[in-house]
Amino acid sequence: MLVPVTRRPHASLGRVLDDLGTTLLEVVHGVADQGTDIGGVAIHDPLDEPVPPRHALVLGIGVREPDEITRLLRTLGRQQAVGLVLRAPVVVTAEVSAAVAESGVALLALTRGASWTQLAALLRSLLAEGDVGDVGRQTLGGIPSGDLFALANAVAALLDAPVTIEDRNLRVLAFSGRQDEADRSRVETILGRQVPERYSRMLTERGVFRELYRSDQPVFVAPPRTWPDEFAVPRVAVAVRAGDEVLGSIWAAVREPLSEERTRAFRDAARLVALHLLRIRAGADVERRLRADLVSTALEGGTGAREALNRLGLADQPVVLLALAVLDPGDGPDTAPASTDPGIATERQRLGDGLAMHLSALHPRCAAALVGDVAYGLVPVADGVDGEQRAVRIATDFLDRVGDRVRAVVGIGPVARDVVGLAAARDSADRALRVLRSGGAESRRVVRLADVYVEALLLELRDLVAARGDRPTGPVARLYAYDAQHNTSLVRTLQAWLDAFGDVVAASAALYVHPNTFRYRLRRLTEVGGLDLNDPQARFAAMLQLRVVPPPTDPPTGPTC
Repeated sequence: MLVPVTRRPHASLGRVLDDLGTTLLEVVHGVADQGTDIGGVAIHDPLDEPVPPRHALVLGIGVREPDEITRLLRTLGRQQAVGLVLRAPVVVTAEVSAAVAESGVALLALTRGASWTQLAALLRSLLAEGDVGDVGRQTLGGIPSGDLFALANAVAALLDAPVTIEDRNLRVLAFSGRQDEADRSRVETILGRQVPERYSRMLTERGVFRELYRSDQPVFVAPPRTWPDEFAVPRVAVAVRAGDEVLGSIWAAVREPLSEERTRAFRDAARLVALHLLRIRAGADVERRLRADLVSTALEGGTGAREALNRLGLADQPVVLLALAVLDPGDGPDTAPASTDPGIATERQRLGDGLAMHLSALHPRCAAALVGDVAYGLVPVADGVDGEQRAVRIATDFLDRVGDRVRAVVGIGPVARDVVGLAAARDSADRALRVLRSGGAESRRVVRLADVYVEALLLELRDLVAARGDRPTGPVARLYAYDAQHNTSLVRTLQAWLDAFGDVVAASAALYVHPNTFRYRLRRLTEVGGLDLNDPQARFAAMLQLRVVPPPTDPPTGPTC
């Protein structure tokens, strides 16, 4: 049986350090365990210094000089921050020491080899920043539901060995303290939050995973002779199962095979870990649906919008809206996205979660959720900041990180200062997004409505025409009829001439015909259609019909007149 662990009273700096151990962070100077909840994680930017939330843990990326550290500590003291994290090694001078004592801000060092991204991800998982609707946590086996770090520490205490909890893909979900007692391969695994490929390949070749996943008994893994320095400590692993489904595994770095008593405790621990993983899976789904409901309610602008914004922590402050969509192969000016495609639906959810994580790293009060087939993100903006341009930069950076494997686009809405403005911002973002999905913005992936306003109007006119069932009239109708009857291409000739602003050479090149042939067709279409190409009103009417009114039939592409 597992020894009950006291429920986490606070997400304090001391508790975070207990969970992380000394693998990533160490206290350089000051008092870490002050019993104060961490109010958020902020990144220090010397060129743009936003005010962090109260009791923030600040990541001082690039801060090295003692004078700069001293000034930053005193500033953070006035802002009531709880800690400042710098890259190791940190030089502590008398001035730095005095600034720590004066400000009350603990000074911590991030170990070499660990990335700031890794630290931010770990802190986010520990602090669960921005959780919505958390009205109290259940316990499983005396441990707060889903608290895998506390569970890993409990298992480590039972086995007297450092422990990791990993999913089926060998990603590290949580780890215990005392990891410095293991070896280089374990430290590398924790820093990367993933078992390195060379180790997983070695374990596969030795048949470790085959033995692990077909039995509920712990498997002892002796160190390989090929890596005496990297993989020096034996391992014992047990699969984590829910019925026939393998959810992951627990790995302990031990000096010798487990005793019979510890083997039973290890198997019991695997069952408890399975309960926590299932609870996390279910809780994530519930949390995602709750957040989606709140974001959807806020965007609709109805009677519950104000309360939804309050629960999201975004009331009484201006926000800018991002609308993210995954392009479907069927997207186009006259087709709706195939939202029922399971592959596309999975990509939408994955990118929606990625957008939420990306935004939370920028501001602790961002909110993002998938509503229908669009992921909306709400980002608070400070007074005097061009919110739309900032949103464009945020969206562009996110899509650059996603890469080209997924075709995604983002529409940007204007800054909203109240509930009514937020509903209008959603309408603007949706209109811009529709232009991107229809292919009307060329190769752009991020646009504001102001960038594609005319294209949006044309799409809306096309909707109106389709709803009324309108068909071409006047000269354009006569040209369509003539083409259909005589197998000519006068409509295509007119469209090419209008697109080229009357440049016959460019228009003829677009149709791959000689300029003289094109001029003949141009004269012919004016006779057949009765169209005065010198009349700007007639040209505009023809261009508008060709763009928004569907043809009676597709124009033939056979022999020309």
